[in-house]
Amino acid sequence: MTLPLALVLLPLAAAALLAAWPARAAALNVAAAALTLLLAVGLLLVEPGPEGAWLAADALNRPLVLVAALVGLSTAIFSFDDIRAEGFDTGATRLYHACFQGFVAAQMLALLADNLGLMWVAIEAATLLCILVVGMRRTPAAMEAAWKFFILCGIGIALALFGVILLAMAAQPLVEEVRRLSFAAILAAAPRTEAGLLNLAFLFLLVGFGTKAGLVPLHSWLPDAHAEGPTPIAAVLSGLLLNCAMLGILRGLAIVNAHDAAIAPGPFLIAAGLASLLLASLSLWRRRDAKRLFGWSSIEHLGLSAFAFGLGGPAGHMAGMVHLCGHALLKSAAFFALGRAAQLRGSQAIADISGLARSHPALGWGLIFAMAGLAGLPPFALFVSELLMAATAGREAPWLLLPLLVGLLVAGLAILAAMQRMGFGPPHPGPAAGVATLLPLWAHLLLAAVLGFALPEPLAALFRDAARLLG
Repeated sequence: MTLPLALVLLPLAAAALLAAWPARAAALNVAAAALTLLLAVGLLLVEPGPEGAWLAADALNRPLVLVAALVGLSTAIFSFDDIRAEGFDTGATRLYHACFQGFVAAQMLALLADNLGLMWVAIEAATLLCILVVGMRRTPAAMEAAWKFFILCGIGIALALFGVILLAMAAQPLVEEVRRLSFAAILAAAPRTEAGLLNLAFLFLLVGFGTKAGLVPLHSWLPDAHAEGPTPIAAVLSGLLLNCAMLGILRGLAIVNAHDAAIAPGPFLIAAGLASLLLASLSLWRRRDAKRLFGWSSIEHLGLSAFAFGLGGPAGHMAGMVHLCGHALLKSAAFFALGRAAQLRGSQAIADISGLARSHPALGWGLIFAMAGLAGLPPFALFVSELLMAATAGREAPWLLLPLLVGLLVAGLAILAAMQRMGFGPPHPGPAAGVATLLPLWAHLLLAAVLGFALPEPLAALFRDAARLLG
């Protein structure tokens, strides 16, 4: 069995086991996630799969698989206490843990699929499993959020399917039937395909998968899903589903960039990215619910990633990859801290969470550092990626520097203002945060700092290879 296949089958088997055997579900969930992370680390040593493979590891998906497995393990550990504190009954708890591992399996399949049709199916499966968990509380607001999630992402995935079909049509005269949906095969044949079909396909992929990634204009499901679902599902939404959707866009970007006569995809990504950044930067100031605040922050940071990939070139693509990975680590860390703080205060309103740095120093300072990282402050990865994309924009397209810097400044100040209200102010004594919260929280902060300023050479080499693959 190959490692990519094992990365899909292991969480899938764990989901079936958790559905059939609810006893000690939380511990089994953690064990399965730990094994998945070990396989993901091993994947870094694997060369890309042979042509024609349904699953393949390449420079684009390996870093995202590693981050997804890491976020999956840390979220499973966090869920150990968080889901119990939610007060779900046995059936709901079993549903959560089974859906969690099913979600991980679907995400791994989507990330590792060389077949674009298989990737599409996997992203849709992950979305449906996520929708089930978002509506678990059965409140009117939770059901509305799940329904909006289903409708808007259903529209998006339908548009993405049409984009995949157009890519297959473009490759039809040049690629054998069995490999007509293979990313590797379409990429190799792209210079000889019909440019018009590639142009149209990319637009559908951008809008379709962009909906899943939370890019403007079909973004409104994201803050609701973050706010109404259990905290762990918000963490994996930002750390897994959004990155996976962005990978779908990047596959299309690589194919279109391989054709000299195709339309330049960069301006479309830049426009979507700047629209997401600027809208989110203003919306962040009006949030009163902390989870909704972080939902809008996800829209901002996926917009920044799209902007970086739109700039193109080695520096732009490197900035985009670092930003995706750094955001996944920092946003899930912020949700870990916020989830525990909301349980301590009995509310997730920003006004009700204050003084965490004094009442719960380990938890409060973890939240402060996570939010500082999301605001783009050093020493975390997002500072480096944002600095790199600003330098690239100033060199390649100076007229884009003003809206970029304005968006970064407005969004960063909004996050820092919310950080000050939640981290400082009058303290509220309460029980201490447990190791199931503090361990994943501080581990993510450490890794986000390492990713920014001490990037391991093997990972840096993968990012450079990804930039070359994207053209």
